[in-house]
Amino acid sequence: MVGVSSIKDSVHDHITVEGVAEDLLDTPAVQRLRRIKQLGTAEFVYPSANHTRFEHSLGVYHLASRALSHLGIEGPQAERVRAAAIIHDIGHTPFSHNTERVLERHTGKSHDDVHDLIEGGAVERALVRHDLDPSRVADLVAGDGELGQLVSGELDVDRMDYLVRDAHHTGVPYGTIDHGRLVRELRYVGGDLVLAEGNVQTAESLLLARALMNPTVYSHHVARISKAMLRRATDALVGETVSPATFRRWDDHDLMVALRDAEATAEYARRLDDRDLYKRAVWAEYADVPESLIEADHAALTRDEREIAERAGVDPAEVILDVPGEPSMEESTTKVVVNGEVRRLGSQSTLVAALRQAQREQWRLGVYAPADATDAVGTAAEDVLGLDLDALVVDVRKGIHQTLDEYGA
Repeated sequence: MVGVSSIKDSVHDHITVEGVAEDLLDTPAVQRLRRIKQLGTAEFVYPSANHTRFEHSLGVYHLASRALSHLGIEGPQAERVRAAAIIHDIGHTPFSHNTERVLERHTGKSHDDVHDLIEGGAVERALVRHDLDPSRVADLVAGDGELGQLVSGELDVDRMDYLVRDAHHTGVPYGTIDHGRLVRELRYVGGDLVLAEGNVQTAESLLLARALMNPTVYSHHVARISKAMLRRATDALVGETVSPATFRRWDDHDLMVALRDAEATAEYARRLDDRDLYKRAVWAEYADVPESLIEADHAALTRDEREIAERAGVDPAEVILDVPGEPSMEESTTKVVVNGEVRRLGSQSTLVAALRQAQREQWRLGVYAPADATDAVGTAAEDVLGLDLDALVVDVRKGIHQTLDEYGA
């Protein structure tokens, strides 16, 4: 019989783990999450941001348990959700989101597609011991069905935990939300997970927290540069000397050792080890970037990188083109009850439009290169990419804002 464990957590204080969750906790797939940083390379900006996917998974389990209690969901249904909460991140590649695009290009799988990771292993055995169907639990991780919304959706407990946890460990105040109220006010209406009457501002707080965390933490330019360097190095390794299946089961340490050992990636590894990062050669606003470039696929961006390097007279490895996707705001589709009707937050809150505009204004395309090559690479990039940059962007390339590269800037 599985017992009950109480685990001290930096965010939620004591977390009680029992039933299938406690059994899953000691499986290799979940223990691997101890060795995967929640925020990848963000610790180059915020040195204390070295918390892991393991503690985050415990936090998601804790909030899921509270939500199930408030919603009155019990029995096998509740156990499936708790199981999904504990294992929801086992599909993450090393350094979390920093390298997931590499896996997606090779396998077509996203981090929340965990069916094959569960099959035939310790996780499956633990679920079966508790009379839970592994396939149905994996479906919940992917956000399928009514209960899947709790684990992966606009009002999921995953988001509630990572915002608070990431803010706590980076030391910034922006991710602070009233997750207690958010959990208490969850309701199911017509199969949709919504916030009960009188919670427009509660929903706005979740949206605002995410909007503030994005430029200061998740998309900070130093975090983006280091992430782009790590992704480029991983791209050169996976599929060439390491199979995607093997890479998917690595942790952060495995990847860094492999990058140091491979001739093609050793210099990237050295720079990441020493925090000797590339600098911004171009930092372009959304309005200055052609739409075709924003929509370009990986192959097209790779061709652009090579052409920029050729025109600048540098090694192709010294040019990285970093193009974020179209600005999006999933939280704006959150459903809230207003005057007895279920409405989307985007149609109810004037704050949404303002945050959408702010998000578009914060969007930047980056071209990165070693410090001594930024002038040549920046000039070449403007020509190759068809950018129309203002004086400020050119000034950044010349180093006027060099102090922004310091910790936490």
